[in-house]
Amino acid sequence: MNKSPPRYGLARVLSKQGLCSRSEAAKWIAAGRVSVDGRIVRDAEFPIVQGRHRIRVDEQALDAAPRLYLMLNKPRGLVTTVQDERGRDTVYRCLDEARIDGAPLPWLAPVGRLDKASEGLLLFCNDPQWAARITDPELGPDKTYHVQIDAIPSPEQLAALHAGISADGELLRAKSATVLRSGEKNAWLRIVLDEGRNRQIRRLLAGFDLNVLRLIRVAIGELQLGELPKGQWRVLGDEDLQRLQ
Repeated sequence: MNKSPPRYGLARVLSKQGLCSRSEAAKWIAAGRVSVDGRIVRDAEFPIVQGRHRIRVDEQALDAAPRLYLMLNKPRGLVTTVQDERGRDTVYRCLDEARIDGAPLPWLAPVGRLDKASEGLLLFCNDPQWAARITDPELGPDKTYHVQIDAIPSPEQLAALHAGISADGELLRAKSATVLRSGEKNAWLRIVLDEGRNRQIRRLLAGFDLNVLRLIRVAIGELQLGELPKGQWRVLGDEDLQRLQ
């Protein structure tokens, strides 16, 4: 028995081509900018069999955007989203004037996120399949953070961070937690996560009455933040992408 070819919603197909986000694609479709086989379609969920239909945007044939991957040293105080309903500055402020060979950047989406108070290594791309692999909780690369806390942790607390705690029905744990350096009243920890949950490090440390003063993501897999200045970005090359495997 032959299986029917898979069908995908029109907005999803546009997004998978790396042209825009799925929500932006839905706006294009609702505005009548997208046609399928010569007919304007206004349904974002219109079923598409890839390779079978002629899709055009603004009467231009649909071509996949060249894949682009970059890293940003995210400053503290920016939210990781395209648009913020509360009007806060987003990470796209760092990319406003970005150009490659004189041309503006194509549409790019953050790969994972860092909360407003966190800083450091943040990836962007227009390759949804690649982004899904990087953020996969089981198969994605480890993430490494340097975290300043308001106390000097005991060996028992460090061991407990590895063992983990249950919070809101989730097991929160660190793959490893070690002291980088310490002063009289606070310390810097190196924390490695092999999964990504919302505000995981802050919630985990709070479970042991340890408050975060500063949180910096310094590596994803073997890709290091290095000396990239705050608020600056650079394109990832083949060697960088290999470090993320």
